[in-house]
Amino acid sequence: MTRRRVAVFISGGGSNMVSLLDDMAREGHAGMPCVVLANSEDAGGLARAAEQGVPTAVVDHRPFAGDRTAFEAAISAALQPYAPDMICLAGFMRKLTGGFTDQWAGRMLNIHPSLLPKYKGLNTHARALEAGDSLHGCTVHEVTAELDDGPLLGQARVPVLAQDTAETLAARVLVQEHLLYPAVLRRFAAGNREMLILQS
Repeated sequence: MTRRRVAVFISGGGSNMVSLLDDMAREGHAGMPCVVLANSEDAGGLARAAEQGVPTAVVDHRPFAGDRTAFEAAISAALQPYAPDMICLAGFMRKLTGGFTDQWAGRMLNIHPSLLPKYKGLNTHARALEAGDSLHGCTVHEVTAELDDGPLLGQARVPVLAQDTAETLAARVLVQEHLLYPAVLRRFAAGNREMLILQS
């Protein structure tokens, strides 16, 4: 089996990245990590990737303030030596333009902490509580130029409890993120794009 080379993009501690790397290390996975890229050298996930023997790269977004095209060109240059077949965004907090996402159409995944198409963008847990939702969760989707858009590949649904705060709800959703993202990547790398539903 020829394994697909997976680049993982992070901005912070990389807990979703770790769940992806751990699963790709298991037998029979059609994907293999080739690099973890961060937009800041302070991203805690870089050390966690290095501990697992995965190469890391940093493209700091700050010198490119106001010039996303140049920032994305620098990302592409940094990726080149690792020859990824696909990209997983795992808490990468930079909006990518169509010029970049179009190059990776059908080969880039993201996880978002809501049941898309609900609550694109930030503060999803607070927004679900404010709306009085009984169900919340997370979604893995293909990335397009539109924010938190693109074909849906998987969702994990989490009941909203009467006593929930945004913090407690976020913590329970994160547990499901760590289950959903690896499960979807495992299927996707093997060519399966069918929707996966996890119910907690």
